[in-house]
Amino acid sequence: MADKVLHVHDVELGYVPRPGVRGHVRDGGAVTIDADGLRFTGEVTAAAGSPLAGSPLVLAVGDSFTYGEHVGDLDAWPAQLQHLIGHRVLNGGVSGYGFDQTVLRAERLAARHRPDVMIVGLIADDVRRTEMRRLWWHDKPWFDVEHDRLVPRGVPVPERALLPVALRRILEQILIGLPPGLQHLTGYSVRVHPPGAGASISRLLVDRLAALQRTEGVRILLLAQYDVRVWAGGGAAEAQRRVLQPLLQRAAALGLSTFDTFSRLAAEPEPRRFYGPIHMNARGNRLIADVLSARLASLR
Repeated sequence: MADKVLHVHDVELGYVPRPGVRGHVRDGGAVTIDADGLRFTGEVTAAAGSPLAGSPLVLAVGDSFTYGEHVGDLDAWPAQLQHLIGHRVLNGGVSGYGFDQTVLRAERLAARHRPDVMIVGLIADDVRRTEMRRLWWHDKPWFDVEHDRLVPRGVPVPERALLPVALRRILEQILIGLPPGLQHLTGYSVRVHPPGAGASISRLLVDRLAALQRTEGVRILLLAQYDVRVWAGGGAAEAQRRVLQPLLQRAAALGLSTFDTFSRLAAEPEPRRFYGPIHMNARGNRLIADVLSARLASLR
């Protein structure tokens, strides 16, 4: 679907899903964004012995792996999780978000919806994205670190005129393969921090999630996911886990729940079968929903 249809500018987050969008992914699965800018997760069907009255509300936030890129509404893991547990699960994932945008959106949606449980998904590249003020032509908020505190920058996020979608797609096929330095020169993605700075920023973002858990009374689970490259060898698994493990450890030390999906996928004979070209396919999202369903029982 075209960006100009799916997203709308947001002065605090850069962009958010456009309320009321309806469309389809390539295999025909539906893409539906509701009036609150959340992806449709289907109708709630009560699990056996679990009446819906007074049932906990679960909010999922994150990047494209939470949103469910390239799968239909009901094949994203928040929708599959809702089907398994029989309680409402809101899908607040947004494709392309950095971990900074995810945490800011978590704060916004927690205040609006007052969930009982929040699942915050991230991949290793979300940490790199915190080092940027523009990603794939989209300006975004970012943070400096001063005296071990996060200082917001880039807000209000300016609204920029984008090229026509057809032309942008052609150029992206060229630009996305360029080295980061050339992407910076072309303005496709613009860096404000040196490589590696995202680790310190993301550690403080985890602290911010812990503060949200205390102030809002919401139980937060930090979910680490992995893109398909980890199963191709060449050190990608070690590199991605090296980024995510310190954040999971920090979260656990601060009283957040955590789940690292790597070991569960590594136990499968062919982990690659749970993915499309990059993201989880419907089967992979079902696996994520299964493990989360088991974890939520203890959180609730």
